[in-house]
Amino acid sequence: MRRHRNVKIVATLGPASSDYEMIRALHEAGADVFRLNMSHGTHEEIRERHAIIRKIEADVGSNICILADLQGPKLRVGVFANDEGEMLEDGAAFRMDLDDAPGDAQRVNLPHPEIFQALEPGSTLLVNDGKIRLRVEDCSASHANCTVIAGGVISNRKGVNVPDVVLPLAALSDKDRKDLEFVCALGVDWLALSFVQRADDVLEASALANGRAAILSKIEKPAAVNNFNEILAVSDGIMVARGDLGVELPVQNVPPIQKRLVRKCRSAAKPVIVATQMMESMIESPMPTRAEVSDVATAIYEGADAIMLSAESAAGDYPVEAVTTMNNVAIEVEQDPTYTQIIEASRESKGATIADGIVSAAREIAETTNIKAICCFSQSGTTAALVARERPRVPIIVMTSVVGTARRLTLTWGTNCVVTDALERFKQAVVASARAARALGYADENDQIVVTAGLPFNVPGSTNILRVAPCNEKLIFNTDPE
Repeated sequence: MRRHRNVKIVATLGPASSDYEMIRALHEAGADVFRLNMSHGTHEEIRERHAIIRKIEADVGSNICILADLQGPKLRVGVFANDEGEMLEDGAAFRMDLDDAPGDAQRVNLPHPEIFQALEPGSTLLVNDGKIRLRVEDCSASHANCTVIAGGVISNRKGVNVPDVVLPLAALSDKDRKDLEFVCALGVDWLALSFVQRADDVLEASALANGRAAILSKIEKPAAVNNFNEILAVSDGIMVARGDLGVELPVQNVPPIQKRLVRKCRSAAKPVIVATQMMESMIESPMPTRAEVSDVATAIYEGADAIMLSAESAAGDYPVEAVTTMNNVAIEVEQDPTYTQIIEASRESKGATIADGIVSAAREIAETTNIKAICCFSQSGTTAALVARERPRVPIIVMTSVVGTARRLTLTWGTNCVVTDALERFKQAVVASARAARALGYADENDQIVVTAGLPFNVPGSTNILRVAPCNEKLIFNTDPE
């Protein structure tokens, strides 16, 4: 299914979007990637949604990417004797401890000894998405005596954030390990890893996945921002998860962090998703706010590979309208001449490898002559990612014989993936490229395309050839070498 934009749209599935008709409607409205949130739904429900997506993929004849988002360890307080909770007043004393007795206005259970191990006087504890802020006055391995800096109602099992310390927690809980094995066996394309703090968290998940899915690290902790270069180096992709990031950091810090992370991901040729609250009002309204439209547009202007809907498509009243609106905003932004200027101004010169030089040359040739598309052969996806990093003005057609690569690359900016038979000769590659360009409507027999490939074929990372080729097969056979 041809899109008239380069940025990709991720739609989360949930109660509002769980049957064939709705999921297909979301795909036809513009969703390229479907997110399965492992925080909600049973394995059987996840299995059913996965099967529906794959059936739609077969029915419409397009590649659809599936992203499974692992829950990560959830830090929560215990329960209160008063089920309605307690009001914490500014300046009051409040204690968190390992005692599992029901809480009151003076204390509550925090059943996470690892938090107490990491705390020190002056540390901050945030409760209920940061609505309540506590300052640690003194602490031990089993308690923390705090002062209420910003009060409010605290109630059963509200979430706790610890923004200014690195917690001795693994990014994968026991539930995550079970979920990871389940979705890898099921056949997802990406795994989103929550609560990443350090590169070792990613390496652990990658070892468990063992090549069955690519690893996408969610940046939602200050520690992850501080360790971002190391995390990016071992990740296959990144999600800028602005929800928890905006809780644990001052909200004014999030936009510049988003901009920096997007640029670093592009420089590394790794896809990046901007997520959380992009069109939050469309959970209940058929129209977004102007601020939300501007937020989506900003992520596109920054060069993000993908933008994501969460509750808007999973539990909202207007899931199709949310995807349609996001699709329309993307098309309008990418047609703006300012968009091209911004994207090209932020392009970094890369020339460390032959493949870097080939894709850079392909982009320059395409933009300075009447070339209709860049066709690249990519088995592992590396060459396609390098072409996408260039953000060319012409369409990118990715030819691969690996279905998993085609699905995974659907998350990457500008890619139009075509699954082909395994090829052995370059002339076959040129012919296949010409046919794909015509079939997708990007070129006709009078046009030319750029073809990049690696010889010998089917060797990952061997991109070493560039050819300007006609889309007329008779001309290809008359002019191309074997």
